[in-house]
Amino acid sequence: MAFHKITYNEKYRFATLHNYGCTFRCPTCSYKLRSGPDGMPGHVHPKPQRFLERQEMEQALRSVTVEKVFFMGGEPTVAADLPEMLLFAKNALGAKTSLGHTNGSKLPLPNLDGANVGLKAWDEKVHLAHTGRPKQPIFDNFRAAFDAGMELKANIVFVPGLVDLDQVEAVAAWLGGLSRDLPFHIMGYIPVPGQSYPRPTVEQMSAAETACRKHLNTVASSHLSSQEALDLSAKDDRFVVRRIA
Repeated sequence: MAFHKITYNEKYRFATLHNYGCTFRCPTCSYKLRSGPDGMPGHVHPKPQRFLERQEMEQALRSVTVEKVFFMGGEPTVAADLPEMLLFAKNALGAKTSLGHTNGSKLPLPNLDGANVGLKAWDEKVHLAHTGRPKQPIFDNFRAAFDAGMELKANIVFVPGLVDLDQVEAVAAWLGGLSRDLPFHIMGYIPVPGQSYPRPTVEQMSAAETACRKHLNTVASSHLSSQEALDLSAKDDRFVVRRIA
């Protein structure tokens, strides 16, 4: 897998490298909002026409004023160039580095300052059904990254009928055992093609937030429609970007 584009937010001076591919096989992945129900497992957004060479990525990043470099996917840690680009961002650009989202399957990493980790479920059976992968290595990696002093955030997608309230709260309770100060974000499931799970109600989202605040100090949520999810820049200027490679 490899990076296929770089975007830049001029207001906040950050660049984002976008990878194609993932290690999980989540049937409810929001990338299916773009690709439909027949997206190849692990590649649920349309395949890029080409991938970027390391030299052109470095050239693009040097062309802008960048204070932070994010890496996203799919799952960014499957990109073969990630270790070298982390090193370049730290040493050549003097930038902070972060995984804008990750499933946590390869944490921690050298030259990585932070990560926003999607924890999918608490029960092993639910995790396997949701991702196709075991739970424990992910939670062990999160703990290792926490112990290494990385700047961590966690999130979960609340999927009624799959990842229910008990799963959401159990993950929050585990995080609270590490630190009550870990930020936690609950994302309301956005129905994707080919899946029958419903979008959570406003009342269900409120109940999830209330339950998680018993364990964590900073709990937030989002409850987007499919249209809002496909145009995040309309609500948040952090998503107002231009493509630089």
